[in-house]
Amino acid sequence: MTAIQAPPAPARHSAPDRARANRVKAWATRAPLLPALIFLIVVTQLPFVATLIISLFDWNSLYPDAREFTGLGNYSSVLSDPDLRDSVITTIVLTVSVVLVSLVLGLALALLMDRKFKGRGAVRTMLIAPFLIVPVAAALLWKHVLFNPEYGLFNGLINAVAGWVGIDDPIQPNWISDMPLMAVEASLVWQWTPFMMLILLAGLQSRPTEMIEAARLDGASAWQIFRYLTLPHLRRYLELGALLGSIYIVQHFDAVYTLTQGGLGTANLPYSIYQTFYQAHEYGLASAAGVLVVIGSIIIATFALRVVSSLFSEETSR
Repeated sequence: MTAIQAPPAPARHSAPDRARANRVKAWATRAPLLPALIFLIVVTQLPFVATLIISLFDWNSLYPDAREFTGLGNYSSVLSDPDLRDSVITTIVLTVSVVLVSLVLGLALALLMDRKFKGRGAVRTMLIAPFLIVPVAAALLWKHVLFNPEYGLFNGLINAVAGWVGIDDPIQPNWISDMPLMAVEASLVWQWTPFMMLILLAGLQSRPTEMIEAARLDGASAWQIFRYLTLPHLRRYLELGALLGSIYIVQHFDAVYTLTQGGLGTANLPYSIYQTFYQAHEYGLASAAGVLVVIGSIIIATFALRVVSSLFSEETSR
């Protein structure tokens, strides 16, 4: 009588084999992303490395033979230059004012768009439209259609109101010359308020409706609901809008260049870098200032990413 042989046990893979298989699987998963990663490195990181290297040299394109290595000398020159310090202050004032006003107006429009009324979709589309316009085109629109002292809409409205009131010779302000920084701020607020509105509207639509209904049943007024329920819920969204808006406004160039050419105290840091690079031909100084702007933007972006990650964690925990 022959003994029945048991089937052979399946071969067991060793730990190195399993680790190798996991690495192959991981690379197979990431391989489709490699072209995009390489493109991103070539387009963004290599130019930044080149800018970082140029910032270490005293380099004026008009005198190429006089180029020499200065280390961090350009950075000390940037930080000690009074014109560049003024441009930093202008950048801070421009960024803070535009972001704060855009957030307030965006919150008001978001509260309006959160209500149901006839034609809400059309109104929402029209409110979003300014954010979709190319920044240079938006600045040209404000410069020629609205601010122009001869045929601009603002002075036309002043003439119409003055004629209706009975004033024969109303004041015709030259908006860009009389209030240059406010003119730049107005064009940016007009363009960035829809962005803030979209972020805050998303926050309003993510509110827990049960809590709002319970507060109304308990006799809470609309102001109390907004102050104690809506506003705390929108805190993360307000932070996100402020951070993302700050990242863009800090680097904004188009409105300053188009409206004022950097004159009348409106030259922000990006425009000063443009002047240093293209007009003064000081490549080293301009590169050092550009590196400082990038570092500041990275710091702001880090806070923005933390806010975004906290928003995602709050949504997934519900």
